[in-house]
Amino acid sequence: MHPADLVIIVLYLLAMPVIGLLLRGKQRTGADYFVGGRNLPWWAVCLSVVATETSTLTVISTPGLVWGTGFTYLQLALGYIIGRFLVSIILLPRYFKGNLVTAYAFLGERFGTAAQGVASLAFVVTRLLAEGVRLFAGAIPIQAILASYGIHTAYWHIVLGLTVLTVIYTYVGGVRSVVWVDVVQLALYLGGALVAVGVLASRLPDNWLSVAAAGNRLQFFDFTSNPLFSQYAFVTAIVGGAVFAMASHGTDQLIVQRLLATRSLRDGQKALIGSGIIVFIQFGLFLLVGAGLWVLYHGASPTSLGLTNTDGFFSKFIVEDLPVGVAGLLIAGILASTMGALASALNALSTSTVTDLYERFRKQPLPEDSALRHGRIWTLVWAAVFVVFGSMFSSTKGPVIELGLGITGYTYGALLGSFALGLLVKRAAQTDAVIAFLVTVAVMAVVVSLKFTVGGKSVGLAFPWYTLTGVIITLIVGGLLSLRHRAPVLTG
Repeated sequence: MHPADLVIIVLYLLAMPVIGLLLRGKQRTGADYFVGGRNLPWWAVCLSVVATETSTLTVISTPGLVWGTGFTYLQLALGYIIGRFLVSIILLPRYFKGNLVTAYAFLGERFGTAAQGVASLAFVVTRLLAEGVRLFAGAIPIQAILASYGIHTAYWHIVLGLTVLTVIYTYVGGVRSVVWVDVVQLALYLGGALVAVGVLASRLPDNWLSVAAAGNRLQFFDFTSNPLFSQYAFVTAIVGGAVFAMASHGTDQLIVQRLLATRSLRDGQKALIGSGIIVFIQFGLFLLVGAGLWVLYHGASPTSLGLTNTDGFFSKFIVEDLPVGVAGLLIAGILASTMGALASALNALSTSTVTDLYERFRKQPLPEDSALRHGRIWTLVWAAVFVVFGSMFSSTKGPVIELGLGITGYTYGALLGSFALGLLVKRAAQTDAVIAFLVTVAVMAVVVSLKFTVGGKSVGLAFPWYTLTGVIITLIVGGLLSLRHRAPVLTG
């Protein structure tokens, strides 16, 4: 890699904290820090949602999926749009009506403190693991760059550096800084991806799309795979993807916090549905990059090119083939997605910790200035924890995007199932909800680890079914327990 690219990357890393500090606005209260004073424009929140859920997993890992499944990953994006629409009409109105700060406050009002606390703890554990994967993914291209200069460093060193830079503006500016930096970062990495497509196209023959299609790399729909075990079978992607999106965008504080920072329910709905459309286009863009790389490398396997897995193809192209300056901009964009996702997680975790755990068990809300102080303290605490979790995944062999999605299978079903229980089963009480939640998490730990022999291969249940399975378990267990009560106990 040319030194000019390295200069661009360093300048970017230094610029993002500065931009975050300049755009932080006034931070006087906990509401300013946690939900931006509920005054952020919907289009900025929409772009922030996209940047938050994208991360390096999308930028690095999605192009490599073409080697195994073609464009079938796009089916999941269709399911995601359906799920977001359902969230916008079912859950968002309840959040805005209650003027809530976190998604789990709804469970607190419906069931009680214990249900809210359990859900918040589940969110914390899930987010630590999922963001740990994202941080590791962000370290992949940096390690490749340093190696090209003969510098060999451990992943945890890179993770530490990214975390320190990110926590600067997150600590000071809260969700407002995070959202506006997300907007800048989204523009950067999508712009870099478009440039990469142009450069890649110039390296390919005129008929490269035909070559990719002949190699079955452009397949969109998959009606033949076993829907139980293939995450990209049509039914699995649409139904499972929709339910997954209902959990990720309706019960995960990482996303809900942004939506609650908009000015009205209608603005929150526009931000949520609009983000689904942009994500679909974005997935298509990165899969198009993957198709071009498949043609460029003649469908070579990762090991034949000295790579660990398919995640390395795009990184290899960036480091070795992009012109001077372009490679630096694109890698800066990849780092942007990593830092944006990390900043979002830090702010969401501090919000949930203070609002769902500390204030609830304290049994009274904190004064606004004290809430702001506690929010910043917990931002630092979670940043330190992320450095540890981000260094745990260096031995993974499969695509990291699938690993990241699979982690959520343990808790997303229980989270969404608890909301469904509160809305659908009027007899359900707090004890019913808590027991159902814990039983679901325990059962899902078994379900996720189950292996079946199909066609001579050992496979597990496709990850899009994890959430729906968890929802069903929660409703059955909670519903049966609620039969103990003679009258409805609905409180919210």
